[in-house]
Amino acid sequence: MENAATETAVSSAPEDGVEIINGQKYMRDAKNNLMPLENVKPQHKLEDETVRKVIGFAEELSGQIARFRNHTFADLLALTALLAQQYDATKGGKKGNTTFQTIDGCMKVQVQVADFIDFGPEIQTAKVLIDECLIEWASDSRSEIRTIVTRAFNTDKEGQINKSEILMLLRLDIEDERWQRAMAALKDSMRVTGSKSYLRFYRRDHPDADWETITIDLAKAA
Repeated sequence: MENAATETAVSSAPEDGVEIINGQKYMRDAKNNLMPLENVKPQHKLEDETVRKVIGFAEELSGQIARFRNHTFADLLALTALLAQQYDATKGGKKGNTTFQTIDGCMKVQVQVADFIDFGPEIQTAKVLIDECLIEWASDSRSEIRTIVTRAFNTDKEGQINKSEILMLLRLDIEDERWQRAMAALKDSMRVTGSKSYLRFYRRDHPDADWETITIDLAKAA
């Protein structure tokens, strides 16, 4: 009898956030305290209802996008496997980057693979060699190089160095032997810790027109 009474006394929280306990309606606050529904301010109840409605749509859309992404990758992998079987070759470029296009040249899908890069202890050796170069070049007009180096080794809030600026250092054409050793140390310090595949979608009205991105990014959607 006690179990039955407990089950009828307390209901699980429904999607509208209202719980019925012993025939009375309640809502829980952020501290998990029960508040009688009549004590909830109308504007707070309206805000609660609006957020729940929006989140419901967002979760549904998120699920649709996840299913779309998984189905798209599955379709493209199946096509790649079929082409490989037919031609005894693999469709795709460096690191798995691949472009699929319609016959009329007006639609294309790109698969892009991005590596996640971290830096090992060799980067400290590179920094020492770079500092030696900068000290010797102090009298020269190389302020732009000093600026790039400063930005590269400045850490962000998480204590991470600026990876894009580090990669920019590798593009500088400097023949100094110490600089070359520093760049070699930088390259040795780079470790690929993972990768992620991205889908890009494009279309255009005719083959001579510019490509237009089909946006699925909520922040960039029109």
